[in-house]
Amino acid sequence: MWRNFRQKIEQNNVAVLDGHPLTEQEFRQIQNQLQFGTFYDAAKWLAGENGVTKVQVQLEDATLGTVRLEVVRREDVAGGTSSYEVVNQIEMPKVFADYQNRRFDVSLLINGLPLIHIELKNADHSYMDAFRQIKKYLSDGMFNGIYSVVQMFVVSDPYHTRYIAPASGTKMNERFLTNWVDEHNQPVETLTDFTDQVLSIPQAHKMVTQYTVIDSIRKSLILLRPYQIHAIERVREATKHQVSGYVWHTTGSGKTLTAYKVARNLLQIPSIDKTIFIVDRVDLDQQTTSSFMAYAENDTIDIDETEHVRDLIKKLKSTDRTVIVTTIQKLNFVMRRFADKQGTRDYERLTKLKIAFVVDECHRAVSARKQWEINGFFHNALWYGFTGTPIFEQNARPEEGNLPRTTAEQYGERLHEYTVKEAIHDGAVLGFQVEYTNTIRDDQLTELVAKRANKSLAEVAKMDSVEMEKNLLPSDYLNKKHMWKVVESIVNRSQRKLGLYNGRGNSYTALLTTSSISQAQRYYDLFKELNAGKAPFTISKATKERLPDFPKIAITYSVTENDVNSTLNQDAMRKAIRDYNEMFGTSYSLENIRQYNANINDRLARKQARYLSREEQLDIVIVVDRLLTGFDAPCLSTLFIDRPPMQPQNIIQAFSRTNRIFDKNKQYGQIVVYQLPHTFAKAVEEALILYSNGGENEILAPEWKVAHNRLKKAAASLKKFTLDPSGPSISELPDATLKQFAKAFQGFDKGLAAAQVYT
Repeated sequence: MWRNFRQKIEQNNVAVLDGHPLTEQEFRQIQNQLQFGTFYDAAKWLAGENGVTKVQVQLEDATLGTVRLEVVRREDVAGGTSSYEVVNQIEMPKVFADYQNRRFDVSLLINGLPLIHIELKNADHSYMDAFRQIKKYLSDGMFNGIYSVVQMFVVSDPYHTRYIAPASGTKMNERFLTNWVDEHNQPVETLTDFTDQVLSIPQAHKMVTQYTVIDSIRKSLILLRPYQIHAIERVREATKHQVSGYVWHTTGSGKTLTAYKVARNLLQIPSIDKTIFIVDRVDLDQQTTSSFMAYAENDTIDIDETEHVRDLIKKLKSTDRTVIVTTIQKLNFVMRRFADKQGTRDYERLTKLKIAFVVDECHRAVSARKQWEINGFFHNALWYGFTGTPIFEQNARPEEGNLPRTTAEQYGERLHEYTVKEAIHDGAVLGFQVEYTNTIRDDQLTELVAKRANKSLAEVAKMDSVEMEKNLLPSDYLNKKHMWKVVESIVNRSQRKLGLYNGRGNSYTALLTTSSISQAQRYYDLFKELNAGKAPFTISKATKERLPDFPKIAITYSVTENDVNSTLNQDAMRKAIRDYNEMFGTSYSLENIRQYNANINDRLARKQARYLSREEQLDIVIVVDRLLTGFDAPCLSTLFIDRPPMQPQNIIQAFSRTNRIFDKNKQYGQIVVYQLPHTFAKAVEEALILYSNGGENEILAPEWKVAHNRLKKAAASLKKFTLDPSGPSISELPDATLKQFAKAFQGFDKGLAAAQVYT
């Protein structure tokens, strides 16, 4: 392997080496540089300078000095200096005396580097055995030296193939094994078909150079999923024809990452002067910019955050080719500032820019009227929207002249689609488990409806549940009795939902959403009373034994200046920020509330290492609408809802805060509804029909009775395997019996894990 790599280096650097082959000492320098401690470090090296990977060599002839030799050119796909080879049965010597020598199955080389490694199993073994074999090799330290540069693992049996980004053995999570799908989201399972679509040239080269992202925050390498790659390709095709469009990728499937790659690729098109990424609120501006910065740190582009309007104007006037991240509000100020400057040089320069707008959460970020105004200012604009919840005819916006009312009318054709049904099937996101908790007893509801509707109890008994709930008033859910029931449900009946049994520092986070700021403030005060021991109930002993400081609460909402309740809301927020500062030793104030909100985001998401410590963690954040759209926190498991049903797109958006893949104990995104249970259930059904593309029954977890029956059936299957104490031991049983036992045990384990999350 090393000898082959040496030949490639010499062939691609003939001019630099001036015809002199590398000496042993010079090549050892290169070998030493290719001893990476992590695959993340290898990925940073491969990113190179402006897309060219290099090594530095001090030549033995001192008069010749130091040279930098090219290794791989990212853009040389199926041409240029790139060469491709396949090797198999490479013997890897053991690292320690008591370990074993190993043979790697198949590796794909680009310019002599094994950037893709494949482990194969026959029909008697699952691809999961191949995955576990790679993890074993990792723990044995076998991926060292030239194999420390691997950027993609592939595991396969004759019927199934998966790929995954490399990581250390402890961080290789099987839940991130990805199966390939074609552009129509049809699965590609066999190794032959997978090879044709993914491992052939040019696709294999693109997979490890153009469809990887280096995350500098998580110190990890990300391989794009197939639907992300297909969307990027469709946008690229659209730009060739100078047409706009939108991408429907379900929430939680990595839209921001896809949008980053789209924005990056748009800069490579000469006909586009600027790429502007628009987000719809300041808090998402911060989160998106943070993600973009993390992705771009080792990429060949720059990301500019616009802190002020004058900063945005400066960047628009600049000739630098960068991705600009900004909000619609800042863009609006730019247009206002130049409204009366027609004919000036700056006006002409800005209005004639060829701009590609990439819009996150496009179902709400840019209104149809605002887009019409922007197009009137920037005369050469292309628009590419990303959303998990497009606006359709069924939930179209109110009519406003001839302005577009749906996402398709506003942005153009749908370029790619990946719905929640497909994402759950592929394991890209989790399904939802929704529980409807009624704090008003059925007999109380019947009497209440009879009184308000002036009907007899017999007449009310014939009404359906949704019709009965139409007689309830908001005040029925704003009383302290109802709210205390909600708080008790959260702290004493949601331990598994919140992962309190996972161990200190490993619990999950949650959101509690209310219908108003005043209701959110009341809940915040109730939780403070609870923690002060003044609640009408106590936190369970089991909870306190596991997490003595549970629950740690914060609140966030939009603070305004001139509304009727502005002063009251500002005073309440000041008190909440003081509590927060006391809890975490911070020093935020109302004057820097943006930083306070950003810190809440970070603590709730726990993506940074410091927030893995229990002392730095939040448990629950109380919100109205903030964080219900666009917020990404894989460790967030549960959404508690004490408000009436929202619009279909807002239901899906809010639910989708919970269904990111995280760890093996997080089985579903958990939703608990405390108001109008039957009305809410109907609204959820309608939203799922609208946004699941016919797969609404595949998205929700089964009801408790179904899950319970599945568990009993799995337990009965497991009980069939009883060992006779006087008979053979487990290790002596036939392989067929052991396989049947393993399958039965896995079924029981899966059923038990699924059943434990029900309240």
